[in-house]
Parts: sequence; structure tokens; C-alpha cells
Amino acid sequence: MIFDVVTAFPGMVEGPIGFSILKRAIEAGIVTVRVHDLRAFTEDKHHKVDDAPFGGGDGMVLMPGPLFAAVEGIRRDHPVAPGRDRTVLFCPQGATYDQEAARRLAGYDRLILLCGRYKGVDERVREHLVDETISIGDYVLTGGEIPALAVIDSVTRLKPGALGFEEAPQRDSFWAGTLDHPHYTRPADFRGHKVPEVLLSGDHERIAAWRREEALRRTAERRPDLLGREGSGDAGTKH
Repeated sequence: MIFDVVTAFPGMVEGPIGFSILKRAIEAGIVTVRVHDLRAFTEDKHHKVDDAPFGGGDGMVLMPGPLFAAVEGIRRDHPVAPGRDRTVLFCPQGATYDQEAARRLAGYDRLILLCGRYKGVDERVREHLVDETISIGDYVLTGGEIPALAVIDSVTRLKPGALGFEEAPQRDSFWAGTLDHPHYTRPADFRGHKVPEVLLSGDHERIAAWRREEALRRTAERRPDLLGREGSGDAGTKH
């Protein structure tokens, strides 16, 4: 799986991918993350990537030229089979990202991730360059780097070998339509707060049943909207 990230601030992406599961997945060759500096695709000596909006108003808008050049250059220099890549723009107006979207995107060989910035991007990018736009929530961020990292992380977790246990993603929240069950570890008694007895019983069937019940109970309390979706009611998993 390849991620080609286009950003005016490469350091915002390069830093986080050097840790934990992402770092190990990259080192193992499970995923490849290439970070492309948007300014490298400009044609002027000042490497300008934004300009004032037509019609007036505050803020600056990312120009279409560098973004088109970046995507076209990536596709030319790093080709993949037709239909096996997807170009994504991060934008507050995009479809809300969720686990189902992560599973869908994980089916591609390569994702080209365009990080919006400033007031936004020229609308022609959305209309004629990208395959889809994604939002990670109903709030506004300074740029698309954090959403890009969220997609990279969530999709990488779904690739075989990334977590060390192939079925691990199936035990995460949202996979089966529920939130995860509660987790406990040592000590069994912390300041008078005790671990549920069933988890100490050694009875794996009872433990599995308790976890299923707790996943359903927690989902009903915190995210009842999930229970009506296909697959709800199966064992829930990680936060």
C-alpha cells in the first residue's frame, strides 16, 4: 500500500510517521509513505502555492497549478495499475470519514492525499482532479495534514501484518457495528476499584459473553446510532 501525500508543510507529516505502528509497517514494507512538497511543483522563483480569491474576501486559496502538477507528476513517475489508486482531498465539505471508508480505501494500491490549507483550494481541483473529498469531523483545521495522518494510520492498521496479528483489526471498535468492551490490567484492585470477577475467572466462554454484553451496553449508551447498522451485535473491540 502506497500513500503519496502532497502538502506545503512536509514536516507535519514526516514527523508522526516515524513512530509506533506506522514506523514498523514502513520498515517492514507493508506500506510506503512518500511526502511531496507542494512548493516543488511550482513554476515561479518564489515557489508560490496560494493567491487571493477572485471576488475579494479574506484568506488565501491554494492555486490549481501546483496541485495538478503534483498529482500528474506522481502518476507519471510512480504508475500503478488503472483503477488501483484514488486521489483524495481533505476538506470540511467532504464526506465524513469512518471505519467503513477506511476499509474501502484499504482496497486500493495507492492513495494520493492532497492536504488543503489556508482558506481552501481552487474549486477546479475538486471538480476535475480528485476522486473524492473527505472530512474527519464537523470542525475546521488549519490544514489537511492531520486528516491525512488519520487516514494513513487507520488504513495501515487494516493491512495484513501491520498489527502483528491478522485478525486484530476485526476486534477494533466499529468493525462489527459496536464500540469496544472495557479493558482492565494489573493491579486487580486499584485504590479499592476492582476488576470485574469474570475477567479473573479463567472461563473463556464467560469472558467472551461478558465482553459481547458490555460492548452492546456501551454502544447503546454512547452510540445507539451504530446498533442499527449491518453487523451490529457481534463482538466489539478496541477503542
